[in-house]
Amino acid sequence: MLEAAGKYKEVFEQRKCCVIIPTYNNEKTLDSVIKGVLEYTNQVIVVNDGSTDSTSQILSTFTNIDIVSYSKNKGKGFALRKGLRFAWEKGYKYAITIDSDGQHYVTDLPKFLEKLNESPNAIIIGSRNMDQSSVPGKSSFGHKFSNFWFKFETGISSPDTQSGFRLYPLEPLSRMIFFTRKYEFEIEVIVRAAWKGVEVTSVPIQVYYAPKETRVSHFRPFRDFTRVSILNTILVFYALLVVKPFKFIRSLNRKNIQEFYRKQILQNEEPNHKIVFALMLGLFMGVAPVWGYQMLIAFGIAHLLKLNKVIVIVASNISIPPMIPIILFASFKTGGLFIEADKLSIIYSSDISLNMIKDNLLQYLLGSLAFGVILAITIGIISYLLLTFFRKNPQLQEEFVNH
Repeated sequence: MLEAAGKYKEVFEQRKCCVIIPTYNNEKTLDSVIKGVLEYTNQVIVVNDGSTDSTSQILSTFTNIDIVSYSKNKGKGFALRKGLRFAWEKGYKYAITIDSDGQHYVTDLPKFLEKLNESPNAIIIGSRNMDQSSVPGKSSFGHKFSNFWFKFETGISSPDTQSGFRLYPLEPLSRMIFFTRKYEFEIEVIVRAAWKGVEVTSVPIQVYYAPKETRVSHFRPFRDFTRVSILNTILVFYALLVVKPFKFIRSLNRKNIQEFYRKQILQNEEPNHKIVFALMLGLFMGVAPVWGYQMLIAFGIAHLLKLNKVIVIVASNISIPPMIPIILFASFKTGGLFIEADKLSIIYSSDISLNMIKDNLLQYLLGSLAFGVILAITIGIISYLLLTFFRKNPQLQEEFVNH
């Protein structure tokens, strides 16, 4: 066993990969976890997150590991951030994190190195078997909850987004600033890394949950689950308002536009007026003064009215950042036609923001509603005429699309 594990020490050195062990008051298992990891590599970093038990004495018996320590407990996320930063500054390219409570099997370390050959730039998460009988109910629920929101936020399906046994590529993380300090960091890091284009993949691992009467856990269900829920709420809104619209815009090219037009317009079996109403609703909501909730409200209304949700969401993306100054300017000027305000003079520039027109906010609010209606009706009439013309002539449709 020792001989088999020892052969990986050279691989860890070649790959410039270390193992980070964050710990807080795990005196019963810490010693065995460190010794187990040392059988595979001497490149070990232990982060002592303000432990108040005998952790310091245990660590003092190891002379061949790096120790990052501070006196006040600040949370697992903070410990991981300190460890990852220390590893990067020490020259490592990769870091595998493993919990100090003994639930992870050090014998699974080679799986990450093997997967690294296939995915050299990916975050590799150790996927646990959450169907085994020893898994606590709260862990199983949190596991499913987290996986669902991760897919919603990134579009990536992952079997286990909460496992702390994972490998990180350090270079992309070194360019990011993180904000969370507790357990929710392990969600923040994979979601934001995925948004940056970092691949997120997994390998199957074993997991051991000690009997309930002997299990040591610093996870506080209500408090920590609330923190995770708040983080997911923020990430969902950011994904809807920034990440997904920018991704949509970046994906636009002639082929994609043609495909969208063919599937959602020309080959759509809905009558012309329903397609146009969906377009008009999306445009109006994209201009409406409900910044931050435009697409959510548009989606809800489209569902109630049974309109094409794809067309509604695409049309509401008129409010992407490059268009915002134009929308604000047009809304404010339109409002000036209906209300006698202080006649604030605004000349169009790309720097126009809500702060510039806050002194005449009523003029903007009324103007945005009016401009949204005008824009929706104008584009709606044009669209209806074009649909009526093109959908009568299939050959002309294809010529137009492929032009």
